[in-house]
Parts: sequence; C-alpha cells; structure tokens
Amino acid sequence: MSAPSTGSSGAVLAGHQYGKAENRVVRVVRDTSRHEIRDLTVSTTLRGDFEAAYLDGDQTKVLPTDTQKNTVYAQALQLARGPVEEYALGLARHFVDDVAPVSGARVEVEEHTWVRAATTAGEHDHTFERGPATSRVSVATVETGEDGSAAAVVVGGLKDMVLLKTTGSAFKDFLVDELTTLTPTEDRIMATKLQARWRFDPACAAVGLDGQPYDWDGAHTAARSAMVEQFATLESLALQQTLWHMATAVLDAVPGIVEVRLSAPNLHHFAYDLARFGLETTNEVFHADDRPYGHIHATVERSGAPSAGAAWDAGTGLV
Repeated sequence: MSAPSTGSSGAVLAGHQYGKAENRVVRVVRDTSRHEIRDLTVSTTLRGDFEAAYLDGDQTKVLPTDTQKNTVYAQALQLARGPVEEYALGLARHFVDDVAPVSGARVEVEEHTWVRAATTAGEHDHTFERGPATSRVSVATVETGEDGSAAAVVVGGLKDMVLLKTTGSAFKDFLVDELTTLTPTEDRIMATKLQARWRFDPACAAVGLDGQPYDWDGAHTAARSAMVEQFATLESLALQQTLWHMATAVLDAVPGIVEVRLSAPNLHHFAYDLARFGLETTNEVFHADDRPYGHIHATVERSGAPSAGAAWDAGTGLV
C-alpha cells in the first residue's frame, strides 16, 4: 500500500485499495465436439497511486472497476484447459505491467466443479452436473519492488472441503475446571469443513523450480491427496494434531509449497440418547450439532521459507 497521507484535520489515509468483487465467469471450450466448462468467481484488487481519489475525489488515475470486470472476461479467452493459477497470474501481471498507477494487484479465483452427465451411452459431451461443493482456489499477487521489478507469488488451496470419519478419533485428558461438562471419549466422529491455503515458493510463479513451467495441477492434486490421506489414516487424539499432520504431509508431498494454513471447524456429532426409550445403541445414532462449534487453526511453514511478501494481504477476503 502507498505511504500514509495527511488531510487538513490531521487524519491520515493509512492505506487503500479497490477492485471488483465476485465476477461470475463461465468459459466454455468448444475446440472439439467434447466441450469443457470452467466456472469461476473472480475478484480483483488494485493498489497504487490512488490517494487523490480519496483525498480530493480526483479520478484521473483510477481504472474503473467496470474496466477491471471487462478485463476479467477478456482474459478468460486465454483460459482453456490450463491451470487456473496461470489465469490469475496473467490478470495480476496485466494490471501491474500495463496500468501505470498500479503498483500491486491481487486476483482471487474460486473454481466451481462440474462433472459430465452420465447417460446410457456414457459421459455426455456437452451436458454437466454440478460437482462437489469443494472449490479450488487460487490467489495471485504481483507487487512492484523498490527496484521497479514486479514479483509474483501464488497461494492455492481448497474451500469448503467437508471431511468426516466415523472412528479413529479421540478427545480425552483435557484441562478440566468447575464449568467443564464434556465427557472424555476414546471413539468419536470427527468432521470438519476445511479451508486450506498453501503458499508457493515465488520461483514457481517465475520460472518453476526446475526452469520449466510449474505443474500447478499436479501440485493441487498432490496436496489434496496428502491431506485426505492424513485425515483418514491418523489415529487422532485431537483435531489440532490432525491439522499438524495434514499440513506437514502437504509440505512433504509438494516441494514447491512453503507454507500451509488450515482452518477447521469441529463439526460435532453427539450420540443420541435412545436408552431412555429402552433401545440399546453403541455409537450408531447421532445428532449433528451445527453450532456452536470449535474452530481450530494451524499455520505450518517450511524451515527457511522465503518471505510471504504481500501474499496474505487481504483483498476481498472471499477466497
């Protein structure tokens, strides 16, 4: 963000940014008779020399948010079967490289899943069903440094990944005081709606780790698989422990990832009391209690990870 500016009252404009939130973009790829569909929610945020717009109402350096919207759609022509990270990087670099007042740009993309409709003849070429609620997300941030060069960093991840296992989770030996009513358990349902973000080494957005274009799709698949594997197989003593193992598994699986941030609500399932009706049950019938819920967070970095720069600076906050 730009340096603070002072108004006549002594108030300071300590920071500013603006953009266009939640552009709904559907890209259909029609280069063969078997169509592809990419369904995105895209938000843009620009930072730079825009103080006059706030202090004086001077819009001469302001690229309208409507223009940002049009750019999002125009750039979608470049998005065919490639990774969404390249699309986000292309948008962010365009704003920084081609719009003079812009010194930094953040592009947030959430990709919604569609799957091919099944017919008696097999998968249909141009009919789709809405897929799982889990979305792939990508955030590309490009900032101009003091030397005038622009550096890019990418954050990937998953939004609203619902996971549940019916055993293999305990919670016991916790701190107890006079208001504690929770009963320790050796065997419980563990469920969560995971928000996962992982930061890539800046080299991935520049030339790749080996000088070749980075395999964003491969990294996403490997990170997702590593998290699911740990959630499923770890004999968990706490959701906190599970998050640690999930995050470290991502770092082990994907060398290009240098930081993982996980946010996990503990979606409680309580055994329903059927004994009062003369019915015997052992962890078979539950009440899913959606709120209140425990909310567990973890941030795990690779030792010696490069600086995050502006990677985590808030944009719209939607992804």
